[in-house]
Amino acid sequence: MLIRFEVSNYRSILDAAELSMIAVDQDRVEARRTALLGESLLVVAAVFGPNASGKSNIIAAFTWIREAVQNSLRSWDHEIPVEPFAFGDGPTRSSEFVVESLIGGIRFEYILELNREAVQYEGLFHYPEKKRRRIFEREGSELKLQRGLGNLSGTRELLTDYTLALSVARRFDEPLVSGFVRDLLRAQTFGPSVRRPRSFGSSGSYQPPSRSTLRWFEPPSPNDHQSLFGAGIAGDIPRTDREQALALLKLADLGIVDVLIEEEEMRFQSSGETVAVRSQKRARLVHRAAEERVPLDFIAESEGTRTWFQLIGPVLSVLQSGSLLLFDELDASLHPTLSAQLIRLFHDPATNPNGAQLIFTSHDTSLLNHLNRDEVWLTEKVDTGATRLGALAEFAGERVRKSQNLENAYLHGRFGALPDVDQTDFLRALGLIG
Repeated sequence: MLIRFEVSNYRSILDAAELSMIAVDQDRVEARRTALLGESLLVVAAVFGPNASGKSNIIAAFTWIREAVQNSLRSWDHEIPVEPFAFGDGPTRSSEFVVESLIGGIRFEYILELNREAVQYEGLFHYPEKKRRRIFEREGSELKLQRGLGNLSGTRELLTDYTLALSVARRFDEPLVSGFVRDLLRAQTFGPSVRRPRSFGSSGSYQPPSRSTLRWFEPPSPNDHQSLFGAGIAGDIPRTDREQALALLKLADLGIVDVLIEEEEMRFQSSGETVAVRSQKRARLVHRAAEERVPLDFIAESEGTRTWFQLIGPVLSVLQSGSLLLFDELDASLHPTLSAQLIRLFHDPATNPNGAQLIFTSHDTSLLNHLNRDEVWLTEKVDTGATRLGALAEFAGERVRKSQNLENAYLHGRFGALPDVDQTDFLRALGLIG
């Protein structure tokens, strides 16, 4: 489980912004008690704030560090693709990332400091018996390893100024490294800002459902996963992958009763007169109207239905593995009722037995009615144009009451983080005022 994430000098974030998953109100089922930390960890965190205040950059920063670990060894040849704050001394400062996680009951800490020219510092630590111990630590090109981890010594040979030591070390069979990397790479990002698969068709408007969702609806096999919910969401019989996915689809009450997965051939014009033929999976959602059942092509579904369907794979995957789902602009993708359902899935230990976590951004203040005070974070722009991230539970240096109506207080400006709307320039441009 994620304990905390910190980032500085990335996109609109200049000074350190920290998102902590440690619960303030620990005596509730939504907060998971951890013996080693002596604290409870949250399974849901929401970031609210005005447009262009940097909410999405919190999600983007974590996504960047995950993809950096995955790709730096094979993709970073001449420059590190980090995006520092564009103003002031941002371009000349280093960017820093910190990820702390609880894995197998042990706390891990990963620290990274770099700019576009080189990795300046990198360290991976763990806390067996609550004492900090180095797994590896790197300053420039010098790499130090924990005693007894000689199998990581090959990391030095592959290390470059542009390559993360963690990207290299994951290639070697060391459980302390592979366990942390596996947990980090299992995190998934979803939302409008996420790059979609390449469009098909001349109009460029059709995008097939994601493979991560389609695989859950394929016919069960002898090696199919057992239900992550034990005896099932409701009932005594363990569910297959397909049954779990269909149950989650029906949870949205969209009138869909089944999903058909079919193979179709897609023809692509390549060089000259050569035509390439590829097999493509096609989804059709079966709707029920009275006694009639009609399958509709995926492209014919509403945007909300397609989004919920696309979300099924990532949600079930993180619930099954106990990993992290980052959802940018939740309210832009889902109806408030479905957003609330998603939050409940993560809050409820029955549907989230493995401690999966959901971090999302939103403008929808109605969702504050489904969140505790320590699950809410606020962003705003300061005078320099940089993003400031703050915990609502500690707003303005004093505790927000546990019983406070969060939506009402937020809309009345109690916590700031609202757009400062001034119509003067607009009215003057229209000639309505002098």
